[in-house]
Amino acid sequence: LYFSRLIEILASIKHHLPNTAVHMLSNGRRLSRLAHARRIAQVGLSDFMIGVPLYADVAAIHDFVVQAKGAFEETIFGILNLARVGIRIELRIIVHRETYAHLPRFAQFVARNLPFVDQVTFMGLELTGYARSNLDALWIDPFEYQNQLEEAVDLLDCAGIHALIFNHPLCVLSPSLHSFSRQAISDWKNIYFPECGGCGKKADCGGFFASSSLRHSEHIKPF
Repeated sequence: LYFSRLIEILASIKHHLPNTAVHMLSNGRRLSRLAHARRIAQVGLSDFMIGVPLYADVAAIHDFVVQAKGAFEETIFGILNLARVGIRIELRIIVHRETYAHLPRFAQFVARNLPFVDQVTFMGLELTGYARSNLDALWIDPFEYQNQLEEAVDLLDCAGIHALIFNHPLCVLSPSLHSFSRQAISDWKNIYFPECGGCGKKADCGGFFASSSLRHSEHIKPF
C-alpha cells in the first residue's frame, strides 16, 4: 500500500543488515506491475525471498478464498514478474475445507506452469481473524486430507520443487510426510496439548497454533 516506504525499509535492511536473510509476505497483486518487481530487485538484498499465497489452480477458487475478483490473474502475473527480475519465490497455500480437495491439481499446476519457484509451503489453518469467524466453513481435521496432501507433496518432490509443511503435528501427518515437516520460528505456533506429554517426537514436531484451543485434530497421540 505504501510502496515507496517499503523500498525505504528494504534499503535500510540492506544497509544495516547486509547478511541477514529476509522473507517478505505479499499477495503478489501489486507486483503484477513489472516496474514494481524491478524496483524491489534493484535494492539488491543478498538473501531475499517473497512468499506469495496461491490457493488453487483455477481463478474461481483462489478469488473466492481471498474474496477479490481478478486476484488470481494479478497474483500469477506478480509471480511471473518476480521470476523475470530474479527474486526468489515461495508459494504458500493454507489448507482448509475450501482448498484441500484441490491440492494435487494445485501441485500439478505449479509443476507444469511455475517450475521456477524455490519452494511451496503447505500451511495449517490458524484460527484467527476471518478464519475464526468462519470456523465451521473452513475447519477440517488435518487427518482427513492426508491423501491429498501426500499426493501433492509427492508431485512437487518428483518435479524437483522444494515442498515444506508447517503447523501440522507429526502424529496426524502420513509417515511419508514427516521429512517435509518443519517447526515455525514463532513461539505461538509451537504450543502443545496434554496429549503430547511424553511424546518421543515432540522436539521435532510443528505442534499447534495457540488458537488451536478452539478446535484441533481428534487424532492426537504421542509417539
